[in-house]
Amino acid sequence: MPLKRYSAEAFGVLTICLVALLVLLGLVCIAYLLYVRSRVLRQGFIQLSYFNGPCIIRITFILFTIWWGFGEIIRLNFLRRQGRVLNALNLKWQENICKFYIVSNLGFAEPCMFLTLVFLLRAPLQNIDTGILSRKWNGKTASYVILYCLPVFVLQLILILIAPELRKDRRELSPYFTRVVVRVMQNSDDIALCTYPLLNTILLGLFAIILTTYLFWLGRRILQLIINRGLQKRVYTLIFSVLSLLQLRVVLLGLSVLSKPEQFMFEALTFSAFLAQLFCAGVCICILVCYPVKDCLALRNLHDLEARRRAFLDVQNDTVSLIPHQSHPEGSTGISSERSFDASTSPVALVQLCRFSPS
Repeated sequence: MPLKRYSAEAFGVLTICLVALLVLLGLVCIAYLLYVRSRVLRQGFIQLSYFNGPCIIRITFILFTIWWGFGEIIRLNFLRRQGRVLNALNLKWQENICKFYIVSNLGFAEPCMFLTLVFLLRAPLQNIDTGILSRKWNGKTASYVILYCLPVFVLQLILILIAPELRKDRRELSPYFTRVVVRVMQNSDDIALCTYPLLNTILLGLFAIILTTYLFWLGRRILQLIINRGLQKRVYTLIFSVLSLLQLRVVLLGLSVLSKPEQFMFEALTFSAFLAQLFCAGVCICILVCYPVKDCLALRNLHDLEARRRAFLDVQNDTVSLIPHQSHPEGSTGISSERSFDASTSPVALVQLCRFSPS
């Protein structure tokens, strides 16, 4: 079914608006993280070091997400129509942008996003001194993410570079296996519309299978150690979202080869794949960034509350000590309540309780 003009514009405008909202959410979260980090370092809350440790990796995850979002914008065929931004470029540059998108998003941004997610989830299982609380943890983790992403990036780049040779040498190979762009004539003007080569999608699918298998095993280990139901719900939501939406995106991109870019079915499938990845990224940002920062602020408020309570109890004990001959059953009650408070709601206890949160 041919794609109507207003349908193409609707998909394009909606994609740009959703990416803008994602970028706005990411920038707000980065500002929030930097604010909390500065407060923790300035006021010297040692109990909050565990939450503050992976701050740089959380910001890195958001930056990978923003990178992916901008890649989805330059992919849009909507921007290649007559009078749009990318239509001013010649045909060769339009094709190069499509190739850059495949290598950048499918070969770098998306793998780095999910690898960063894995390392953030894996952090609570590591030794505290050599893990999150180590000053070198952020640098090592960033290096490992780039290192593990490198094979996928190189393979995606090789598939893009050797695609013309594959089409020449193996004419029996269907074009959609290696086709990056489709050239169409519009108002006496040639434009290049981006597609998803099936070989590159298969490579992304293999990466998704390996990642989700490890993530499922990692999630089971974490859930066995969590004692807080709220944290369990977060981990369940995160694992289920990644396992289902990542696989769904790969399937939708694979099905997109059955139609051409100028058809409605192609745009609907690619937009659905975009929505799957967008929703997955939003869930990850909320659970891996927003909730840990919220817990950090709650813990800081609890620290202040405990300090005020201790100061009040010290004053009360000094007052009681001025009356040596009077029995005070209420005093013993106050002491027992103080012990109960210390044992159940102290910041140190809460940090131990939240150690296995997805931070």
